[in-house]
Amino acid sequence: MNLTFRPRRLRRTPTLRRMVRETRLAPDHLVYPLFVVPGQGVRNPVESMPGVFQLSVEGIVAECKEVHALGIPAVILFGIPEHKDATGTGAYADDGIVQRAVRAIKQAVPELAVITDVCLCEYTDHGHCGVIEGNDVANDPTVELLVKEAVSHARAGADVVAPSDMMDGRVGAIRAGLDDAGLTQVPILSYAAKFASAFYGPFRDAAESVPKFGDRRSYQMDPPNLREALREVLLDLDEGADMVMVKPAIPYLDVVRAVREAVDVPVAAYNVSGEYAMIRAAAAKGWIDGDAAMLELLTGIRRAGADLIVTYFAKDAARLLG
Repeated sequence: MNLTFRPRRLRRTPTLRRMVRETRLAPDHLVYPLFVVPGQGVRNPVESMPGVFQLSVEGIVAECKEVHALGIPAVILFGIPEHKDATGTGAYADDGIVQRAVRAIKQAVPELAVITDVCLCEYTDHGHCGVIEGNDVANDPTVELLVKEAVSHARAGADVVAPSDMMDGRVGAIRAGLDDAGLTQVPILSYAAKFASAFYGPFRDAAESVPKFGDRRSYQMDPPNLREALREVLLDLDEGADMVMVKPAIPYLDVVRAVREAVDVPVAAYNVSGEYAMIRAAAAKGWIDGDAAMLELLTGIRRAGADLIVTYFAKDAARLLG
């Protein structure tokens, strides 16, 4: 046997493998999602997401201090309000639950970047992402409220606003609203390619945002469509998005790769609740090595082209990555 090149030569030791590793995964690449609720001393476990909790503001602050100490650069906040109504008024109230949490975090951990999810589904009594007219979500009236929400979050101190609703034209409207309010420095991370996925179930438990009727397929993307995802991304960039996100991550790694090759802005991928829950459940059964599977999964998302990964694994991954 005469082999000119033996690939195994560079796999022989951990040091050699580390030296030639093509994809790097570090805490800097991670964003940790948090769910904030009213009250004091609240720490409600999310049954379908082991290790994830609904937390009141002081608990969120404590969590953010831990996140910062682990080297994770950012959190993304989702809020569950005191009360819900047809137009989600709690989303854009100056004293809304997310606004209070943002102020508390920025006072306690100013170096930590705070991203806020801009959507209405957690705040509406019907569970949809906007204003209902007939049996559908009305696009333009919803966009008006999303602008109010984004501006309210930014005024509270949010470092980044992240519209996740999938309404047409919302990025351009939010950019104009932020600029008109003198908030020109606040970037927009657009959920540009958000698919109507079966993997969101545990999140809806955590955010208490299950739709009371129908589903979200009239505004979230159809899973088979890659070219449409690229159109959505490019539209959002034309409207002023600074970063774009693909959601979910694992079933859509081809979309992450295609977006990475098509644009020159930071690309995020959301490792969503159902993906997290599958790993946790299988690890609890002893069917897989949970830590190894977690790191392999996150590395795969990075390899596909994601600069940032929103993941409930962020703290556990950061501890292992050092």
